[in-house]
Amino acid sequence: MSLIDIIETAQKEGKLFDSSVENLRIWAGASYLPDWVISSISELVNNGEWDELNDRFYRNLAFGTGGMRGRTIGRVSSSVELGSAKADKIKGTPNRAAVGTNVLNDFNIIKATIGLFRYTSNYLKINDRLEQPRFVIAHDVRHFSRHFCELAASTWTKLGGQALIFDGPRSTPQLSFSVREYKANCGAVITASHNPWHDNGFKVYFEDGAQVVSPHANSIVLQVNEVALDEVTAYLEINLDSVVTLNTTADRRYFCVLDEIVLDREVIAAQKPRIVFSPIHGTGAISTAPALRKLGIDVIEVPEQMVQDSNFTTVQSPNPENAEALEMAIARAEDSGADLVVATDPDADRMGVAVRNSAGKMVLLSGNQIGTLLAEYRIATLKESGVLPEEGTQRAALIKTFVTTPMQDALAKWHGLKTVNTLTGFKWLGEKLADYELQMKQRLLEEEGMAIDYDACDLWTRADLLMEYSTFFVVGGEESYGYLAGDKVRDKDANAAVIMICELAAYLKSQEMTFTDYLDSLYLLYGYYEEQSINIYYEGAAGSQKISNILGSYRARSPKKFGDVLVTGFTDFGKDEIVDADGKKIPPQDFYFLELSNGYSYAVRGSGTEPKIKFYVFGRSDVANSDALPAIKTSVAKEMADILELIESDARIRADAELEGEE
Repeated sequence: MSLIDIIETAQKEGKLFDSSVENLRIWAGASYLPDWVISSISELVNNGEWDELNDRFYRNLAFGTGGMRGRTIGRVSSSVELGSAKADKIKGTPNRAAVGTNVLNDFNIIKATIGLFRYTSNYLKINDRLEQPRFVIAHDVRHFSRHFCELAASTWTKLGGQALIFDGPRSTPQLSFSVREYKANCGAVITASHNPWHDNGFKVYFEDGAQVVSPHANSIVLQVNEVALDEVTAYLEINLDSVVTLNTTADRRYFCVLDEIVLDREVIAAQKPRIVFSPIHGTGAISTAPALRKLGIDVIEVPEQMVQDSNFTTVQSPNPENAEALEMAIARAEDSGADLVVATDPDADRMGVAVRNSAGKMVLLSGNQIGTLLAEYRIATLKESGVLPEEGTQRAALIKTFVTTPMQDALAKWHGLKTVNTLTGFKWLGEKLADYELQMKQRLLEEEGMAIDYDACDLWTRADLLMEYSTFFVVGGEESYGYLAGDKVRDKDANAAVIMICELAAYLKSQEMTFTDYLDSLYLLYGYYEEQSINIYYEGAAGSQKISNILGSYRARSPKKFGDVLVTGFTDFGKDEIVDADGKKIPPQDFYFLELSNGYSYAVRGSGTEPKIKFYVFGRSDVANSDALPAIKTSVAKEMADILELIESDARIRADAELEGEE
């Protein structure tokens, strides 16, 4: 039997999906593809790896509005893919990325680069800009990251553009900054952020330095989807002759931005906080650690995790949200007596923190707690320094996502600032920063007849201009451990966040106060807030359908109650018209927000970066005094646990109901 015959027989026997077979026919029958592609497919087919083939070929890897992310190493790899590398937590990068339509490999990287180039070139022509399309690319430490970076750069220059890459791994926030710094038309970072070791991604930025959003995003997606497979092969061979490589000068420029984030240098110098730092094998070793030492902060490294390791061998997951990822750093803190622990994920856009409580024991802070503490400190300090008026102003804003704690809404309101809620994803925060910049420039020109070089202005000049003519972004972030203060970077920045948390540590040390004491003082002021989340993972082709079932069922038949707790409000972000605090319409999305009769609420959304569905539950209680706080924490935790269990049970039923054709 021929290869196609075996594939079609497996289809008849129900082992392969129809969509998988459709894609396999194209790839297995394409004479223009390299021999190793056919060799890899043949080996998987002959070994009967039908689940693996379905996962790889049941669809085309989606190039979404922010780019694409997925497996680059299969659960089962062919011998030609592995080369000398070992399967299952491999040592060394395999010889080839996984072959398939639904994996991140050379073909999908080239396809994405071609589509992005075509859109960018057309955008420049439409706007009568005759410049050569300029593209800046960064990459982290993952498998194939350098290869994909060079492949994209080579493809871009072959198409007629100018490509700039770094001489080694760099963080995602540095890429965001560099797009503007080098006046590029677009940028990309090769990373899967905090995903498992076998994943990688291609995240796209436009000339404002933020991740792409509409109208650019949708048009880029269309261009990428129109690139045919037979167009790709001409770009498989890498040629870097015309590619510009950036050196440490680029780092110095970014470090100046990090230095500008500091509000009180004197308290840092006086208190000299001692921190244990871990980059969890990633780019924080290149950017965070040097920036801290430049400020005179005593940095104690976790040696095993300072090593750039594509397998992240010291952790189950390189995600600073997970307690396990900080275990080695916490142990080092206990041995050294350090004040706190900070860790960044592989591309240094997320930060996790452990602090000492009143008893001197190390405890983890949640992403919501970190963001709230940073917001309170920075707003209060900016008021004391006169940057913000004491009574507050609606010309200054805290920006957060809808699924980030409402405690931050209360905090901003108390300080007299505007709160702007966005959809999940820092690209929406980046879009707000672009809006504020554009509005300020337009009003300044109209009212004063002045045009300025915005990028040449320091942070505080920008603050004055924005509060006069638009909105000044003070601080913001999302519950998933991403934070930002200032708009010279347009994505979450763990390098800056580590500096901010170290400054806060120094301040609290000067006040003889712990982080947990500070947090409790805010509960007394704003009320006690607790947030918990549920992540339900459904991998592969079958898992994708389960996630779709849950999201679809919420729209078709939303929950009415959970035990004795009734659902009193239901907002469908895909159908209801919702505007933010600036009066701008929120784009439609499969995202739901439910209010409950006990005063709690929760949100439901599918993850845009991982094969999971997420539920965010929010609880709140008034606090009469400090003596009442311990009992309130216990009571809220109990009620929260009950609600979480009921929501998850309901979700698992919804995941399978549609598959069985049930109503």
